[in-house]
Amino acid sequence: MRRINAMTVSRMMTNQAPSWRGQSVLRWAVLCVATFVLGHSALAETGLSVQLVPETTAIVPGQPFRVGLWIQHQPGWHTYWQQPGIVGVPTQIRWQLPPGFKAGPLEFPEPQSVLMFHIRAQGFERDVLLQTQITPPADLPIGPTITLQGQASWMCCGNTCHPAQKKLTLTLPTAVQAQPQVEWQPLFEKERQTYARSSTAWTASAVEKGLVVTLKITPQAQARPFSSEENVRFFTLDGWINSDEPQAQSLAPDGSLTLTLHRAEVFLGETTPTQLHGILQREAGWEQGKTWRSLSLEPELVRP
Repeated sequence: MRRINAMTVSRMMTNQAPSWRGQSVLRWAVLCVATFVLGHSALAETGLSVQLVPETTAIVPGQPFRVGLWIQHQPGWHTYWQQPGIVGVPTQIRWQLPPGFKAGPLEFPEPQSVLMFHIRAQGFERDVLLQTQITPPADLPIGPTITLQGQASWMCCGNTCHPAQKKLTLTLPTAVQAQPQVEWQPLFEKERQTYARSSTAWTASAVEKGLVVTLKITPQAQARPFSSEENVRFFTLDGWINSDEPQAQSLAPDGSLTLTLHRAEVFLGETTPTQLHGILQREAGWEQGKTWRSLSLEPELVRP
């Protein structure tokens, strides 16, 4: 079994757009089937291609360097962000590195809003590079080539969903000095420019009542003011917010923006969050003279 038909899974619940409960059941169904499939060596690169690529030309003893999981999607297909929302499975990589090597976490650039069947989730339709910083041992000998190996896993969805995994390798020489890899280094830098970031140009507050969370952001010095035509979208970092619900917004005369968000009915975290963890995305950017789009937020969740 190597694919999940989203239409078939959805029929288990309703022929209409699913309720919060139905969406939660759908996510559990997809996760359960994905776990089964990944446990049975699903290897097909359906809807995409994946490979490991380097930012630099060599490995220098003791000097951190970056490698990337380069994912190229075919038209109409997508994979998932580090927090997929109410459906989907995030892309991951499990490293098997030589002795003394250490790998950091897989880094995700800003997400896109994607559709799994008719359910809105958080992922990537564009080609995307997921980066990892690797640190080699300081006593690494100069001369031999080093092969890095990782087991990548993902779920790629179009009209059907295909959980899969693949063993990837990348071989680099060791040297006393490394240079930027001409083909790939610009892409690494371009992706890092899309990482979410915090800003003192905006303050945020969040109030939770029942299943509704009201998020308010207020401009400070250097904030880029809103126009009435703009739209922003909140992406949840921990799954507390339902990724499929509408996000009504209103702009106040003082320039502050209020979004009405809805909690997910099922939360997979271990404890109830005390802060609203997420990213607010705006096409025009958040600061005067700057164009980065994704604002990192973590206001306290006030529960009157």
